[in-house]
Amino acid sequence: MTKILENYALGKWVTGDGEGKPLYNAITGNEIARASSDGLDIQAMMRYARETGSPTLRKMTFHERGRMLKALALHLMDKKEQFYETSWATGATRADSWIDIEGGIGNLFAYSSLRRQFPNEPYYVDGDAAPLSKGGSFIGHHIMVPKEGVAVHINAYNFPIWGMLEKIAVNLLAGVPAIVKPATITSYLTQDMVREIHASGILPEGALQLLVGSARGILDHVESQDVVTFTGSASTGQMLKSHKRITEEAVPFNMEADSLNASILGEDAAPGTPEFDLFVKEVRKEMTVKCGQKCTAIRRIIVPEKYLEDVEKALAAQLAKTVIGDPQVEGVRMGALAGLDQVKEVREKVRELLQENELVYGDLDKLEVTGADASKGAFLSPILMRNSDPFNKKAAHNVEAFGPVSTLLPYKTLDEAIAISKLGKGSLCCSFASNDDQLAREFTLGAASHHGRILVLNRDMAKESTGHGSPMPLLVHGGPGRAGGGEEMGGKRGVFHYMQRTAIQGSPTTISKITNVYQYGAEQKESEPHVFRKHFEELEIGDTVFTHKHTVTETDIVNFANVSGDNFYAHMDETSLEGTIFEKRVAHGYFVLSKAAGLFVDPKKGPVLLNYGIDDCRFTKPVYPGMTIGVRFTVKEKTEQEKRDGDDVKKGIVKFLVDVYDDENETVALATILTMVKCREQE
Repeated sequence: MTKILENYALGKWVTGDGEGKPLYNAITGNEIARASSDGLDIQAMMRYARETGSPTLRKMTFHERGRMLKALALHLMDKKEQFYETSWATGATRADSWIDIEGGIGNLFAYSSLRRQFPNEPYYVDGDAAPLSKGGSFIGHHIMVPKEGVAVHINAYNFPIWGMLEKIAVNLLAGVPAIVKPATITSYLTQDMVREIHASGILPEGALQLLVGSARGILDHVESQDVVTFTGSASTGQMLKSHKRITEEAVPFNMEADSLNASILGEDAAPGTPEFDLFVKEVRKEMTVKCGQKCTAIRRIIVPEKYLEDVEKALAAQLAKTVIGDPQVEGVRMGALAGLDQVKEVREKVRELLQENELVYGDLDKLEVTGADASKGAFLSPILMRNSDPFNKKAAHNVEAFGPVSTLLPYKTLDEAIAISKLGKGSLCCSFASNDDQLAREFTLGAASHHGRILVLNRDMAKESTGHGSPMPLLVHGGPGRAGGGEEMGGKRGVFHYMQRTAIQGSPTTISKITNVYQYGAEQKESEPHVFRKHFEELEIGDTVFTHKHTVTETDIVNFANVSGDNFYAHMDETSLEGTIFEKRVAHGYFVLSKAAGLFVDPKKGPVLLNYGIDDCRFTKPVYPGMTIGVRFTVKEKTEQEKRDGDDVKKGIVKFLVDVYDDENETVALATILTMVKCREQE
């Protein structure tokens, strides 16, 4: 009996109405499952996410959400072999599936680690305070809070796991639940992973729901606090983006569309150079990995005219070594497309391209496969074409065959190469193979406006490079124009897509209270005892030590110069100050900061474990001999740290504002020091 896939909705596994859409094994052509979402109450699913998943996630801090992602990543990594087993039916080789499965789980790890760039709060304080008044009693700031809606992810068929995990890692860290709609054709693999996610019990109720069948009508129920993301064809994306509810409710819509990505061979990368070989290897890989079914795959191969035949021969020789067939058979390096419909579509697109381009490798109709029946599986030969006139024959810049298909295009000058790359009207990525950094600079600055990511490929980075086609979790993935105009991942940038940035205005004391971060000029409460005598839990934002004072002397300056070796003329030679901003010998800025430390430190052993850094250090006014300085030492921000193991000390990070002032009560230096402070021992 054919397996019936289930949807995960409203906290339960449910099958859709009707017979469902048949899904096929890409290698054998056999039906393996049926999928339907008919009859599901989409509106209720949206409400469930907003009313059940959202409140729980929003109350969690970034650190709690990050640890949740880490626990999930570790759990899924332990179960990875079951996903590899299922993935075979999509036509993927082990290497293809590694990108999808472990690459996807890697996104969870990456965004888990990103929690350290956020406070241990449910919200984020963005940027620096803005002074809004002359006297400093009125300031502005920005905070970011999780949106109170649901992230609706409509994904493509080529990466059933990575496509889901690279998106939900971001929205979950932001504190927003998700409804995932994978492409139905490979949704059986997505369902396998969601089952394991649900079985783990790691995510809170309502944080993740799944639709394996059609999601027709899902956009009818989006609201202003929701976010919609789409990965797939530009035509489908444009249709969804123009939906009435998207425009009426001003719903953020992020589109990542398939694009005509290019790889460019630099003129210095002649045959025989490492860069030439790397270029050919990279193009071959991007044509054959996942059978070319990647939104980042190289569709246009732009090479110097004088190297065109060399590249064509070298690439054809590499493609000829690619064994095609059942990925479970040893030696097979390229499997099948996702299904027979995809093969049909690619063939149609190739025939359209061949009206202007010459076929130089491959055959649309004949193919030898290993360990499988070419007539039953979704197999296709790599197809390499040549376009001799890229500025007038435009099909290669407008038609995408979403499979193992690419076109060679010659250029005469670097400016021509840049212009040809732009004819694709926007791409997710391009690459430039060259060992000439000046050429790389000229190409990058000339082409960057039309590409979401640029990889410069050379011998220095080749061993560790992740390659042309691999988006990285902490870098943006998206591109202008044909690529959809969207942006996802990108580290903190991606998290902010699921948050509302709000400007807040008030007094420094009020803004300090709202943000739980001390703002310069806010009320300072004298700490008793000294802040270095307090444990992490006992410290409060605004706790301040007002130190003793010190009168700076010329002897201080000379002694510091001797110790530090800093004999800069402004400190040591009063006769050289003409034409400078200084009136007389000036104290070293680092002496002022060092002396400040001597004033604010409590030397006895206590809860403070160490000082491990200084941020935002500024010297704002010269300090001359005879001036008296003091310090206002204030608790600025606190972040609790989790214990790494059972032997680790429970502790937190405390940021202190160091405000050094003179005898006119004017600030001469500002800095933030980072300290590690022990928590009170549990009794």
